[in-house]
Amino acid sequence: MRLGVHYANFTHPDWATTLEDRLTETARVADQGGVSLFTVMDHWFQMENLGGPEQPMLEGYTTLGYLAAVTERVRLSLLVTGVTYRHPGLLAKTVTTLDRLSRGRAMLGIGAAWYDREHAGLGIPFPSTSERFERLEETLQVCLQMWSPNDGPYDGAHFQLAETVNVPPPYGDPHPPILVGGSGERKTLRLVAQYAQMCNLFGESTDAVAHKLDVLRRHCEALGTDYDAIEKSIILMADPAGDPDGFLREMETYAALGIDTVCVGPADEDPVAWTTAVCERVVPRLDLV
Repeated sequence: MRLGVHYANFTHPDWATTLEDRLTETARVADQGGVSLFTVMDHWFQMENLGGPEQPMLEGYTTLGYLAAVTERVRLSLLVTGVTYRHPGLLAKTVTTLDRLSRGRAMLGIGAAWYDREHAGLGIPFPSTSERFERLEETLQVCLQMWSPNDGPYDGAHFQLAETVNVPPPYGDPHPPILVGGSGERKTLRLVAQYAQMCNLFGESTDAVAHKLDVLRRHCEALGTDYDAIEKSIILMADPAGDPDGFLREMETYAALGIDTVCVGPADEDPVAWTTAVCERVVPRLDLV
């Protein structure tokens, strides 16, 4: 089993003068310590459960581009970009650029978006739920076309592109892995089965995750997709540094369901020390789960 570090909270002591240094060192520790995936959020405003817009938040892809330069091994992704935030042609170009500059470590993490306050705050349209899912599927199609030899037009209900030119191409074979985030059974998990190489589910409980995986398996069967080829990940509110043994026991139950990767975030005021402890005390043992 692999570990992902999700760096969602920039509000640490003296963040106004130390935010950049803490982020940089946390990513470097994760990179050298065997962490599989390093993610940040794609929000313009901090989420309200972490303090809301008054708290610091960095733009996602600018942050990942910076992290590409200070790391060497770890995969880099947003968890996840909202489909409303960028036109799909620009999104494909952005992820391609990240993939080139990280030498093949980029992933496209994407979802349907939900944080209406930041959209209203910055004047970005926030369509209905059904339209956002329509746009999500078209965005996935545009990205895949731009990552293919086909540089012709794309004519969708919401997006029209005259030329899907994308030079240079990404390093990914045949493209950067796509992660679709969310647990919606009718739409989200169907999009995972049809387009993605990785899912990210909320780790509510082993029973809930087992049910979601069963739904995903049924979508794969209906679409003729290889269920076993999809990397299954969960995101948890857990502190592996505080209770390594308890965390590892819990991960054994998720691994038995087929979960490959668990994503957790720094749980105290010092993300560098927390990540160091996780890399030293948890990652080597999680590799054996």
